Amino acid sequence: MSRSHGGSGCTKLEGNSINISVPYMPGANWHSYTPREPVGVCAQIIPWNFPLLMAAWKVAPALATGNCVILKPAEQTPLTALMLAQQIAEAGVPEGVVNVIPGFGETAGGALAAHPDVDKVAFTGSTEVGRIILRAAAGNLKKVSLELGGKSPSIVFDDAVDGAIEGAANAIFFNHGQCCVAGSRLYVHQTRFDEVVDGVAEIAKSIKLGSGMEVGTQMGPLVSEEQLQRVSGYLESGKAEGATALSGGGRFGDRGFFIEPTVLINTHGNMKVVREEIFGPVLVAAPFSDLDDIAAQANDSEYGLGAGIWTKDISKAHALAKKLKAGTVWINCYNVFDAALPFGGYKQSGWGREMGHEVLEAYTEVKAVTIQL
Repeated sequence: MSRSHGGSGCTKLEGNSINISVPYMPGANWHSYTPREPVGVCAQIIPWNFPLLMAAWKVAPALATGNCVILKPAEQTPLTALMLAQQIAEAGVPEGVVNVIPGFGETAGGALAAHPDVDKVAFTGSTEVGRIILRAAAGNLKKVSLELGGKSPSIVFDDAVDGAIEGAANAIFFNHGQCCVAGSRLYVHQTRFDEVVDGVAEIAKSIKLGSGMEVGTQMGPLVSEEQLQRVSGYLESGKAEGATALSGGGRFGDRGFFIEPTVLINTHGNMKVVREEIFGPVLVAAPFSDLDDIAAQANDSEYGLGAGIWTKDISKAHALAKKLKAGTVWINCYNVFDAALPFGGYKQSGWGREMGHEVLEAYTEVKAVTIQL
């Protein structure tokens, strides 16, 4: 495999021309510019929750900037990556430019992260595994970008717009809550707490669980028995620490890996269900009093991936958005993505950004060239 596949790569990559002055060489004329060049061989390790989308987010910018790719899909969902590779080959991309290596994280993923011929590793997954990837990549100090876990707040003010209840419900129950940016912490102004939380709980109770092959199904199973046991463990922990389930609270049925859409109240900031990423359809709810109070509660997390705000007061929305330590803030909406917008997190939610102009920095090296004229 060559270190890059396309020579110049994308023809729209931009550098800068910089007028410099060198005080100790008076009278000299200079021309300086900064081209961007491909990093080289990029190992990309993607999760199981959005396997094709995650592959596209990783592969597209790496190829556009002139790199070669080794894609490692999650062991639970390898088929979409293999089908994508087949389509890439049929489209005429040269052999060896995009490579797919299915396998387990500890073996295939670990080997790629540690391999001295890999120049960059991009990982999307849990913060815990992100730390392992980082340690493995230290050998040759390869470039690393990490899109990791989240415990994102949904914040509903007392002047909330219509649709806040449905928006907060969709923020957590979308894709069964198996989403890094899921709005898994709901904070509602104390004057409307009961109204909003009861409304979200009613939506949760109305969601039809079942096989994805059945007409009318709105939520399928979790991805695996391991994930079922993980989420069930958090539900038991929440109950043991005093939380009350307004909806759900346990497994659905005795077949498959189904968890009831759950809304927990009587929670506090020290509970595991409040502090740790559950990755299931479990929402924890608490009231707040004012803007400073909610900013402190929302930021009281090791994560900083996303946040949602519902209010009619645009000044209040801007003020809170500025205070939140999160890579994405949605106002009167949630889970809105676009290829032009950067996506990533603060704190232990990751390093670097996917998409947007910012992603080009993850897959290129910048070079300063200076010429004396």
